[in-house]
Amino acid sequence: MKRGLREPVPGIYQTTFGEVELLRDLDRQDGWMLSKDGVPQSYVDLQDPTYLDFEYVRLIADVVDLLDEGPLSCVHVGGGACTIPRYIAATRPGSRHIVVEHDGLLVNLVREQLDLKSVPRLKVRIQDGREGITGLWDASADLFVLDAFTGATMPVELATAEYMADVARVLRPTGTLVVNMADGKGLAFARRVAATVNGAFRHVALLADPGVLRGRRFGNLIVAASPSPLPVDLLSRRAAGGLTQARCLYGEALTNFVAGAAPIRDGEPVPVPQPPPAIFE
Repeated sequence: MKRGLREPVPGIYQTTFGEVELLRDLDRQDGWMLSKDGVPQSYVDLQDPTYLDFEYVRLIADVVDLLDEGPLSCVHVGGGACTIPRYIAATRPGSRHIVVEHDGLLVNLVREQLDLKSVPRLKVRIQDGREGITGLWDASADLFVLDAFTGATMPVELATAEYMADVARVLRPTGTLVVNMADGKGLAFARRVAATVNGAFRHVALLADPGVLRGRRFGNLIVAASPSPLPVDLLSRRAAGGLTQARCLYGEALTNFVAGAAPIRDGEPVPVPQPPPAIFE
């Protein structure tokens, strides 16, 4: 730990929407994980914010690393322990961050226990994901990271065509959206989310572990989208050669993946995928 920085206290903490557990990583001196209802939510290394423990976070970082060099203006919907803002602050000094997080007590916990003040140029809005971006300026963000979960599922209200249109409004013409979602057998939800994003952005790519893409296991899928072309060749090579060994679908392959799935609309009842029992044990 940094000199003068208080050591985090592991334990169970009450937040606005339930209890979370703060756990020390026994393999890394400064590694900490937040877990809710047995589901791992965030992991940070307080000494090395470039260390990314979760596979899906490494895929998000792959997308970020291939954006144009220099500081970024970022919006993050879903705060957790602010892993990605910490990563970007370390790899792209001077970047600005707006984090939208609905759970105010969780934000307080991360501030007090996980040194959130160490992340420069970061502002937190205690709002839900819909409300939190309505006041953002048009064409103001280079990067929009949507990583909001209720338990192990993405909130449907953040996966609709109406919401994606608002996200597109906030992004600059060269900006990039990154969406984290989870799905399992059949990938019905993932196909509909991909179709929804595809309706709002001209260029879309999907990244995931091959087993997840085949529907063989429940897991995370990452969508990258932009009004401008994405570096899909570089992204494909980077994802395939990384620790995660992911595939990247775009163009005709992504069209085949979507396979006529309908975009999600506000107010539409959509079954959300649930992870198999004991998947996180």
